[in-house]
Amino acid sequence: METKVEQAYLYDFYGELLNQHQRKVYEDFFFNDLSLSEIAEEEGISRQGVHDLVRRCTRALEEYENKLHLVEKFLYIKEKVGAIQNLTSSYDAKNQETIRAEINKISNEILEEL
Repeated sequence: METKVEQAYLYDFYGELLNQHQRKVYEDFFFNDLSLSEIAEEEGISRQGVHDLVRRCTRALEEYENKLHLVEKFLYIKEKVGAIQNLTSSYDAKNQETIRAEINKISNEILEEL
């Protein structure tokens, strides 16, 4: 997964587990594209301090994912829902039972994942 996208997913799912200061610095670095120097000046800490904080936050978010797998489950379900949408867009009366069986199979896979 691309780093920016991966970081966005991790932050969306686990960002609230960071404290307010960590969230602010993390958001400024990854989402507002501020440099380490800009963040350091704004927060009154060193560039190295910002770098270390961003690394610790990234590591914490990754550890949450390694334990809880919420992003992994979300992406799996998103893929399965996409498959269902593809099936319904190709629906016609001739293959109704085949599509129904496939949708049922995919739905069961989603339920098993939950």
